[in-house]
Order: sequence, then structure tokens, then C-alpha cells
Amino acid sequence: MSDRLIAVNAHTTLDYVDAVAKGHGFEWESVAVVNATADRDSPDCVHLQLELDNLSEEQLPKHMEDLELTPAQARTLAADLETHADRVESVQSGDENEIEE
Repeated sequence: MSDRLIAVNAHTTLDYVDAVAKGHGFEWESVAVVNATADRDSPDCVHLQLELDNLSEEQLPKHMEDLELTPAQARTLAADLETHADRVESVQSGDENEIEE
């Protein structure tokens, strides 16, 4: 993914995840970069950033999503991700009844 808006380095949360952009009249699969960060000096929010590689996409101009989350929102999202990750792992390991939602 060249010419990124998100800098991908050793501190990037997830580089190269599968992604799908959906819009009116199009659906496009790509790779994406996901990053969770906060400002170094005097952080006032958690940033959750997402950028799809759009070198070959014509429907969606180059852009990055940047969600500004309060610490409570970031923790709520993290807890929800943990819950869903546990469900997926449970099904993949064959212990489908171990975790119920």
C-alpha cells in the first residue's frame, strides 16, 4: 500500500487486514491498515484510524477514517472486540457451547 495517509511502522496496531468498502452501487475488497493511538503530548482522546488501499479503486477517493473516542468509548469497544473474538475462537476450536452471548 503506497502513498498512505496512515504511517505504517513498528507501532501500527494492525497493518494489512482484509477489508470491504460498501456504498450505493459498489462493493470493493481491499487490504487496510488499522491503528489505535493517542497524541503523545496532552492526549485528550483515543484515535481509531482505518485506511483502505485504494490504488485501483475509482468509486472511493483516497481517505482515512479517524474516530475520536473517549477513554470510556475505547474501553467499551475493546471489551466488545474481546467478546466477539472469544466467540469466534470458541467456534473455531469446536467449543461452541462454551461462550454464549
